[in-house]
Amino acid sequence: MKKGEIMDYKNYFLDLKKLVKFNSVQSSALPNAPFGQEVYNCLLCFLDIAKGFGFDTINYDGYAGEVRCGQGEEFGILCHLDIVPVGSLSDWNTDPFTLVDNGEKLIGRGVLDDKGPALLILYALKELKDSGFVPNKKIRLILGCNEESGWGCIDHLKKLNAMPDFGFSPDADFPVIYAEKGILHVEFSFDQQGLVEIVGGKACNMVCDYVKFKTEKDFANYLDYDLKLTDTYLEGFGKTAHASTPYKGQNAIKKVLKFLSDNKIVSQEISKKLFDNSTSILNLQDETGNLTLSPNVICLKNGKLNILCDIRYPATLSCEQVLKELSKIGDYTVTGHQPSLFVDKNCSLVSTLTKIYNDITKQNDTPIAIGGGTYARSMKNCVAFGPVILEEDACCHEPNEFITKKTLSLAYEIYKKAIKTLA
Repeated sequence: MKKGEIMDYKNYFLDLKKLVKFNSVQSSALPNAPFGQEVYNCLLCFLDIAKGFGFDTINYDGYAGEVRCGQGEEFGILCHLDIVPVGSLSDWNTDPFTLVDNGEKLIGRGVLDDKGPALLILYALKELKDSGFVPNKKIRLILGCNEESGWGCIDHLKKLNAMPDFGFSPDADFPVIYAEKGILHVEFSFDQQGLVEIVGGKACNMVCDYVKFKTEKDFANYLDYDLKLTDTYLEGFGKTAHASTPYKGQNAIKKVLKFLSDNKIVSQEISKKLFDNSTSILNLQDETGNLTLSPNVICLKNGKLNILCDIRYPATLSCEQVLKELSKIGDYTVTGHQPSLFVDKNCSLVSTLTKIYNDITKQNDTPIAIGGGTYARSMKNCVAFGPVILEEDACCHEPNEFITKKTLSLAYEIYKKAIKTLA
């Protein structure tokens, strides 16, 4: 990266390195650390960096943090410091918790989703402050600690009446996200005969890349299904991806279900309904795209085969419409729900941010919709805004997560101008 493309790149790299080293996946709650010690340590690290820049900070009981500057009407920028599991280390070319600069990219878990963008916003705020910029709004950079696995951080902020009404979240794509699909997490329960044990998947919002299982009988045909025998377990391997784009991954549950159904352990209808769209649920669509369904966690519960699925449904559909269609697949329990986001494409916030993006990148792009879910849907007037620019940059929840230096430098200038314009 050329000198001057981002303020003080050397220190940005060193600060991001501090944040990436924390395996900030939600873990067991501890006193003052409701989402686990590593998440809490990452939050403290970020707040210490901000304090060193001369900003006021707040620690919301370990649920979230905040960096503040300015006075007046509140303007929120919502980021998160928690991450999804790294998956199989064999799929990584580098240590996921050691930040790597390979000349073109920064590589490490969280560099794109969402530690890198959060720190980028902080550096933009510092440059604006150091240049003498005085905002006419109270800028609130909020750092959530539970975005990837439950939004308990947002629930806590709402209980404290500490959520702003207006702002953006740098946790998606450019130019501007005007709509986000609704998100449902649903656990189906199916009959089975002959499974002794089965476990697979690390998180509901990640395409399953590994399943291991054991059956009452031995089957010699497992090689025909690209399975591996290790000790007494059969193993199926895939490739993880973000659940909002399941087509980018290879779901290990799919190949395992094919084996189990062909060997009469489960009904063939399970795979057809979950993966082959036999109920036509994937045909539901609107301008935000088609419904996606990604079966990502599998296990046995009380003798039943349980499969936890991530569903992203079109923004203009109601949850009730989707649940009615899900009943055609089988018995289910809803384990989580986030309503969709739909903002007028022509509103002031969207048009302003779109213009800023196009002015800096010399593009003529228009607002888009996504299947991913961001903090934007937790506020009254908020949208997701970057940092992904190129399709090849979209590697959230995948091995070898990265952000290109080109994207980093462009996003920095975009965010700096957006903050100055809106605040």
